[in-house]
Amino acid sequence: MRKIPRGKTLAYGEVARMAGNAGAARAVGTIMRNNFDKSIPCHRVIRADGKLGSYNRGGERAKRKLLKQEGAKL
Repeated sequence: MRKIPRGKTLAYGEVARMAGNAGAARAVGTIMRNNFDKSIPCHRVIRADGKLGSYNRGGERAKRKLLKQEGAKL
């Protein structure tokens, strides 16, 4: 996730593929849900359907705000 540039997003499945296991999208979500390390930009990972999905540091509203601050097109 640290390789995702500011203002860009990837889907959970894309992150799983980058990690070497294309079928592990749900595992990526579980790992992110339990991660509170602010140096890992979990907010840059979204659902495959383009919806933002959940965010363990303030919910979807906080995720949207962070992405907008980075210049992401939502």
